Amino acid sequence: MPHHTPQLNLRLDAANPLDDTPWQAGGTIVYLDTRLTLVLDTAAREPLRIGSELHLPLPPAATSRQIRDAAESWLRDEALRVFAAALQKSACARRHLDAVPRVVLCFGKRSDWARRDGGEGNVLRCHWRLIEQPLGVVEQVLGHALSQGQAAQVSDDLFALI
Repeated sequence: MPHHTPQLNLRLDAANPLDDTPWQAGGTIVYLDTRLTLVLDTAAREPLRIGSELHLPLPPAATSRQIRDAAESWLRDEALRVFAAALQKSACARRHLDAVPRVVLCFGKRSDWARRDGGEGNVLRCHWRLIEQPLGVVEQVLGHALSQGQAAQVSDDLFALI
């Protein structure tokens, strides 16, 4: 069995860190290994991160479900943005791939952090909660997933692949 760093062996079957989040103004969420405080802000037109605060465009009387939906929606959008940017700059992506894979989020509790999806072409499936990890771990996980899914290029010269 190949040696992997502990971060790459993480599974998402542990307790959900957001289950303990008080979904109210002043509650916190984890984003790239930092805590963001939830602020309900009727002046905001869309969720906006300002320093260590996440301003959500919700009224003070918003329900915990509305707050959770808005915060998780922002986290998922950020996950797509951060993962795509990390893939763009990945040395593995530049060195081994003709095109950077398209990122698709997955949501299963027992999913891997990231894996190549051979059935849909050039797709990398990433669990959206990976966005809670430090950026270095995110980049390492994505690079590992890219390197695991490489297929040999089709060629008429079989020995050219060696």
